[in-house]
Parts: sequence; C-alpha cells; structure tokens
Amino acid sequence: MKWEVVIGLETHAQLSTASKIFSGAATAFGAAPNSQASAVDIALPGVLPVLNKGAVERAIRFGVAVGGTINRRSVFARKNYFYPDLPKGYQISQYEIPIVAGGMITIVVGEAQKHIRLTRAHLEEDAGKSLHEDFHGMTGIDLNRAGTPLLEIVSEPEMRSAAEAVAYAKALHALVRWIGICDGNLQEGSFRCDANVSVRSMGSDKLGTRCEIKNLNSFRFLQHAIEFETRRQIELIEDGGSVVQETRLYDPDRNETRSMRTKEDAHDYRYFPDPDLPPLVVDAAWIDRVKTSLPELPEAMRTRFVAAYGLTGYEAAALTASREAAGYFEDTIRAFGGAPKLAAAWIMGTLSAALNREELDIDAAPVTPAALAGLLRRIQDNTISGKIAKDVFDAMWAREAIGDDAADVIIERKGLRQISDEGAIERIVDNVLDGNAAIVAEVRAGKEKAFNSLVGQVMKASKGKANPAQVNAILKRKLG
Repeated sequence: MKWEVVIGLETHAQLSTASKIFSGAATAFGAAPNSQASAVDIALPGVLPVLNKGAVERAIRFGVAVGGTINRRSVFARKNYFYPDLPKGYQISQYEIPIVAGGMITIVVGEAQKHIRLTRAHLEEDAGKSLHEDFHGMTGIDLNRAGTPLLEIVSEPEMRSAAEAVAYAKALHALVRWIGICDGNLQEGSFRCDANVSVRSMGSDKLGTRCEIKNLNSFRFLQHAIEFETRRQIELIEDGGSVVQETRLYDPDRNETRSMRTKEDAHDYRYFPDPDLPPLVVDAAWIDRVKTSLPELPEAMRTRFVAAYGLTGYEAAALTASREAAGYFEDTIRAFGGAPKLAAAWIMGTLSAALNREELDIDAAPVTPAALAGLLRRIQDNTISGKIAKDVFDAMWAREAIGDDAADVIIERKGLRQISDEGAIERIVDNVLDGNAAIVAEVRAGKEKAFNSLVGQVMKASKGKANPAQVNAILKRKLG
C-alpha cells in the first residue's frame, strides 16, 4: 500500500517586546536564573495581569502580513494544567476567539509554489524552563521565561512531506523576522515548532491518528523528526498495530522520536475566560496604522524581482529568504547600475557558500554590496575572467583590501588582469599546439574531451589570465 503523510505545524514565536505580556519584568535572554521573575510571573496572591500593548501590536502586524482576519474582539482564557515550571497552575492563552483568524503562508519547494493556510494565531504567555543538566538527581526551575509573550501560529494540516514542512517553517521564520515581531533565534528558543504528523493511505480523505512532536528548535531536527515519525507510523500500521494519539519528543542523538505522554484534547485543559482580563478590543484605526507601517512583504517582493529583474521564481525565492538578503541584492545592483542576473548568481553561489562556511549572516559579510558590485563590473568589462574573479573574491573576503574599490586594488596588486590581446593569446596557443601533437591529433579525430584538454593547457600556460572565449575561438580556428 502507498502512504501519504499529513503534517500541520504549531509554531511559537517569542515576541520582541522588552517586557513580558502581563508584567513589567524584562524578557532579555541570558539573565541569572529567576532574576527576571516578578510577583505577577510567579503568581503571588493578589497580583493582577496587565496586557502589554506592544505584544498586541506585533500580533496585528503578523495577521495583516499573512492576510488573516484581525478579530476586533478577542478573549483571553485560562488553560489549566500542572507542570513544575508553570507557577500559576494555568497558562493565560486564547482559545475560542483568537486575535488572528485565517491567513496564508506561501512556500517554494524546488520550482513548485504552494499556499499553506493558517488556522489561527493567538497570544499567550510562555512557561518557565526546567533545567535538568546542572543538577544531579534534581531539576532546577528558572522562571525568567515565565510570562514572555508568545504568538502561537497554527497551520492547517496541508503539508505532505518533511521538505514542505521545513519550507513552511523557514518561510514563517523569515516573515516574523522580516516584519520585526520576533528575532527568530532558534538556539535561544525564540522560535519553536511542534509538528503534528499522521499517515493515511494514498487517495484517502480521512485523517489518520496524529502524534505531536514537541519543541523542535532547528530546521534539520524538524526534517529528521518528521521523516522518522512517518516511517515509524507506516511500519506500525503495516505490522498490524495502530497509532496512539500522543505527544512525542525527538532525540537528535539517536535520530528517533519517543513517547512523552498521552496527547491531551482541548477539553482536558478546562478552558474558561480569564476573569482578570477583559476582552481585547482592537479598533479599525489601529489596524490601519499597522498596515501603513509594514514594509514590502516577501511575496510581493518575489513577484517584483521576477517582473523587474528577470529572475526565475527560484532565484527570487532564494533572494527574499530574509530581508537582509533582499536588501543586499538590491544594494548590489544599485551600486552596479544593473546586471541583476549576474548579481543573483554570485550572491546565491559564491557569497552564500562563504557565509555558510563561516556560519555568518549576510549582514556580517566582509564583502559589502558596493565591493561586490565593483568585482562584478570587472567580470562584465572582461578585465578578469569568472575563474580569476573567484580568487579576487576570496582575497576580498580575507580583507586583503577593503572599501568599494577592493576588487580593483587586488587585481592591480596581484597582476590579475585578463589577457585579451589576440596576438598574445595566439602565441600561447601556438606553443601549446606545438607541444601537444598527440592531443591535436585526437581533436582532429573528433574527440571533444581532447579539445577541452587543450583549452585547459592554454589557460594553465597563461596562469588563468587568458580570455576563455578568445582561447576557444582561436583554438577552433587553428584546428578547424
């Protein structure tokens, strides 16, 4: 039997406010344990929550950005459960009426585009953190995180592969950073995903029993967890067993998921409206102000890049993966005065490889957009070849020269100008042909690889400086 995996994601984005959602305590990461836990956060008797306006504004920004409906009236509810790092014995969240309903995230997998609908996005407070590693036989509780504002974003179960789930998570991660509501720091837990995974026979419209994999804080872990869980469920069903609805944890060391607890349903949490918080009312003027303050959004920018710069959908998606990458690209072509395809190729290729190698963000690249534009200008005017350009880029990356004219400085200092003098190239070609009679005979016998060998010999003899197009043309003329 052929199987289909069905995936929905619940994502917790920690909102970038300076203080918590219901208290004035700081949200800064890395403070000493329990040093940022106020009387409200630790639920001392008699305290009352006061809603943080900045958290609401960020939720509205998200709702507008995804094309969702901003509920003019939403309600906070108490979600009741016991856990050592939840001091109140309940979490303040939203249930029946969230602040954002609906919306959509567009993902790109390969060249294929797909729209993933959102169910809702609601405001809630984060719990504290249980610390197991630093204590022998005990667990420490740090309540610094308790009360930090979260936006929980729930997708419809419309993803059909781990690749689609990762593409969705990356698109959502890029968006919350793009609109400035979350710093997206996965290592610090600012952006965490829970994956709901089930399988069903291909062609069926009935959903299988789902398992929820909790707190996946890297895209690689998300992919591996879904792939393992999909295999586990299929093997279980094919062996005659049945999937139990439960919450599971992913163990990256063993690359497996394991059971954590039976999965709760909504009624288990005994939701009811929080009596200490009135309904949240958002007027039309507030929504309009947020709309006018938003930057150009990724999907609109992708469309513009294709139309204005002649990029493919894949190139446009790659260059709008972050606001910083899009800005770097446009700054480069602005400094150059054109050449968007050449700039896109270098940013997605050589620059991206260097950033990945050194684990840097694009805004920390030692080669600025203006400096890259200077390098690309020397490729376009045939001062240097594409191969030599990579050597120049490496020198720029190593800061052998800095400034907008770094490429020109390195080219002159190292004598890397391309040889475009036809007579000079012809002399090099003649020497190579005279010294490689056997290869010349193979070329005349129709062996294409032998021709490429001669091109390589000429380039080697010129120390990579000969114009490749001229080398090819001269060789073909002399061997024709």
